[in-house]
Amino acid sequence: MTAKSFSSRIVAWQRTHGRHDLPWQNTRDAYRIWLSEIMLQQTQVATVLPYYARFLAKFPTVAALAEAAEDDVLASWAGLGYYSRARNLHKAAKQVVALHGGQFPADVALLAELPGVGRSTAAAIAAFAHDVIAPILDGNVKRVLARHAGVEGFPGAGPVEKKLWREAEVRVPKRASDMVAYTQGLMDMGATICSRSDPTCLLCPVAADCAARVTGRTNDIPAPRPSKAIPHRTQRYLLAVHGSDVLLIKRPSPGIWGGLWCLPEIGEHDDASDIARQQFGVDKSGATHDLPPFEHTFTHFKLTLQVTRVTVQRLATRATEPGTLWLSSEGLSSAALPAPIAKLLAGL
Repeated sequence: MTAKSFSSRIVAWQRTHGRHDLPWQNTRDAYRIWLSEIMLQQTQVATVLPYYARFLAKFPTVAALAEAAEDDVLASWAGLGYYSRARNLHKAAKQVVALHGGQFPADVALLAELPGVGRSTAAAIAAFAHDVIAPILDGNVKRVLARHAGVEGFPGAGPVEKKLWREAEVRVPKRASDMVAYTQGLMDMGATICSRSDPTCLLCPVAADCAARVTGRTNDIPAPRPSKAIPHRTQRYLLAVHGSDVLLIKRPSPGIWGGLWCLPEIGEHDDASDIARQQFGVDKSGATHDLPPFEHTFTHFKLTLQVTRVTVQRLATRATEPGTLWLSSEGLSSAALPAPIAKLLAGL
């Protein structure tokens, strides 16, 4: 195997068999390319598609995104998960406008300095927008290269990732005109052919010299993430309802659901009515009852949400402190809410 033959086979395969109809393809608009790359981090294409269209409709340019309020950005992102991506997206847009005149730089190093971008995403943006010759190494590409080069171990481990970057560097095409097809081809391979389980080696353009296939180790390479017990947390929340309005607080950033509007957290043994009166301007409350607990799974832990509902009969004062609001039921659908909270409130 030579680096040239590897890249040329990927390029030829992508131009014939790869994906060509995704909404962020066939464009040189770095803003649209950047947006898709951030949304696709740890998220499947099918999930991203509707979010991408709605996001662009609301924020058609990087300048529009930079000028938007964070709440509006998070509301458009709500349900897509990994909310630090949305906060970094907003910060990066502001930097592009302030430092680069509203134009994304073509230089990979400068792109990598933008919040939430990093080396691989920067290389993908530069390749798709400007034909820059630079290697990428996202999750799917790690799997393709690990199998082809026979790199054992978990790709997220530092020494293994370092080896994979070396493999990625020696395989890039020499011609800039091949970079779009090559970069897209690696992504397409990882998403459709070189899958995590049961890869379709018969359709793979580089199967002939793939170390994992030749040695019958496609199920062993790359190694899975080392297993460990997933922590399980429990948190109680206050659901204060006044007429058709619900009490919400803005989550601190960083942290889970950072910057989103959420139900107030309360202690396991707190009196929900007392908390409502003491902290949120409730003058008189009525019935209080606990809703059935439910679970939400994050990447690194599971959360059991216990919600206590308090029916508020009268407010002493309308809570107007920063980070606190009473939102009508009509406004919930457009608010930046965590997915499990949005689902809970929609079902009330």
